[in-house]
Amino acid sequence: MKKVILVVTDSLGVGQMPDAADYGDKGCDTFGHIWEKNGGLNIPNLLSLGWGNIDGVLDGKIAVSEPKGCFGKLAELSKGKDTTTGHWEIAGLRTDVPFKTYPNGFPKEFMEAFEKEIGVGCLGNYPASGTEIIEKLGPEHEATGKPIVYTSADSVFQIAANTAIIPLERLYEICETARKLLVGDWACGRVIARPYIINAEGKRERTSDRRDYSVTPPADTILDAVKKAGKMVYGVGKIGDIFNMKGLVESVHTTSNMDGVDKTIEAINMGFEGFVFTNLVDFDSKYGHRRDPIGYGRAIEEFDARLPEIMEAMESEDVLMICADHGNDPTAPGTDHTREYIPLIVYGKECREGINLGTRNSFADIGATVCDLLEVGHNSVGTGFKDLIIK
Repeated sequence: MKKVILVVTDSLGVGQMPDAADYGDKGCDTFGHIWEKNGGLNIPNLLSLGWGNIDGVLDGKIAVSEPKGCFGKLAELSKGKDTTTGHWEIAGLRTDVPFKTYPNGFPKEFMEAFEKEIGVGCLGNYPASGTEIIEKLGPEHEATGKPIVYTSADSVFQIAANTAIIPLERLYEICETARKLLVGDWACGRVIARPYIINAEGKRERTSDRRDYSVTPPADTILDAVKKAGKMVYGVGKIGDIFNMKGLVESVHTTSNMDGVDKTIEAINMGFEGFVFTNLVDFDSKYGHRRDPIGYGRAIEEFDARLPEIMEAMESEDVLMICADHGNDPTAPGTDHTREYIPLIVYGKECREGINLGTRNSFADIGATVCDLLEVGHNSVGTGFKDLIIK
């Protein structure tokens, strides 16, 4: 194959894994509950590719008779349910020790060291919803210039600031300082810049200038393998951040799901050989965490409407894969990710139609197949399924 395009519909899980109860997620089903809350979704393109034919999705009620794609679902070998763990496993790495979380906030010793480095005290330092904490602590932040720090059930250190008080580049510098400190006993999966503005209605509104600072993968991934083979590895959205640019040749940030689709199509049209790796984060950040099943449903429909454009841009030797990286059931209690199987759709002119890939043992099967399709050697923990999908 000339090019593999992998689109991660961030958090769009398709039902609880057997160990979901261990994570407090018994009964979770991101897609299924969104479908039910919306009374169905207008997603003819995803359904035509076999989304509803995936084992367990709405008990087969929305399956089609002749799907145009291959379809299946994958379990997570790694411990955890966060973005970094999910993407790293897709790319071939298994994480056996979950990233450290901070349900009581970050240690006093760390906060003192961090505040000394950035030259100012901080507000917050407890688990919170990002939209709620900027309303609660925003006035004090804007009066004092102290950044707002918070976390969640994931391994994240989030820093929110009004860009009129702390300019964007300064916020990024502060995050880079945190990233350097959050290692060893203070290890943390991601530092996230959460800039916001006060809009025309006087409400605090987060902007699309979010930036993620992840730890570097501890070993080579399939991205490194493709890059070392002399092929392009092109990240769209927060992919470059998740891998700390390890294995990436080029990376572009996005402002929304639809911007992500636009930039994916632009990458396809560049004509290079290699790998396009896209993350569409709005599903997770705007609707999953905010427990908005109706908005989430609209976002799925918007993505579905753009699928024909992606497919039409593809060349005859290109392969499209669509998956997720974890769940985030908007009907579940709390505001955190959920431990779920992820979906998989595979489509291309050289691919078979209607092949049920079943329930596979690891997200890493995706990355292994990417390498197999591009004829690149790899050390992924996954098992490729190229022979099942290529004519």
